[in-house]
Amino acid sequence: MTDVLDDKRDATRFRILAAIAERQPAVSQGEIADSVGVTAQAVSEYVRELDGEGFVTKEGRSRYRVTEEGVDWLLRSAADLQRFVDHVTDDVLSSVGEDAAIATDTIEEGQQVSLSLDDGLLRATPGDAGPATGVATGAAEGDEVVGVTGFEGVIDLEPGTVVVQQVPPVRSGTASSSDALAAACEGVDLVAAAGVEAVVALRGIDVEPIRFAAGAVAADAAGRGLDCAVVVTGDRVGEVTDALRDAGVAYEVSTD
Repeated sequence: MTDVLDDKRDATRFRILAAIAERQPAVSQGEIADSVGVTAQAVSEYVRELDGEGFVTKEGRSRYRVTEEGVDWLLRSAADLQRFVDHVTDDVLSSVGEDAAIATDTIEEGQQVSLSLDDGLLRATPGDAGPATGVATGAAEGDEVVGVTGFEGVIDLEPGTVVVQQVPPVRSGTASSSDALAAACEGVDLVAAAGVEAVVALRGIDVEPIRFAAGAVAADAAGRGLDCAVVVTGDRVGEVTDALRDAGVAYEVSTD
């Protein structure tokens, strides 16, 4: 665990240094004291200590700046804190939280279930045969919703694919290729569109796409094992690929 959580003094140093960085160069020790919950005298002592360690430099009365060394220490401490938060969120709370699943058969309250993803939806099957398991928080019949908690293991999932198909913007005066669109959409689980031209082109081949947040929708769907096609005008392709890249989803870009 990071020192910022291990030691109360380091936690206070972290908060004071962050407050100085937020307010620099004109720093009111009284404001910092109020925000951190210590006395102004304590803030003054901490600032002198940070100055002596080279984390803060004084430029005049009530004027301070965080040094490069201070920024490095803040970043390291913040990264440690983030790793701890991720551990609590991903490893601890995920096992005590409750999620909804579709029962594949009759399930009794308190029964252990195996978890899987099908068509992007979490499903619970009676028994513990799968690589990921949980405990039902209620009873349900097949195809009904059941709550699941006490998650263990990892769901066996192959990420979906994403094809980003570009179409010409209206100002180009060029028509979209119906064959290319049809090929991009063939066999996929979800089709999304960004741009009026993309929507109209898809409707021309009798495909009604999802029309909002195309990149984010495709990223979420691919993360749940669905294959996706995103049709987008060339001038908006960046907003789609940025969303996919931010989510860590692999994709292929094609043109007409």
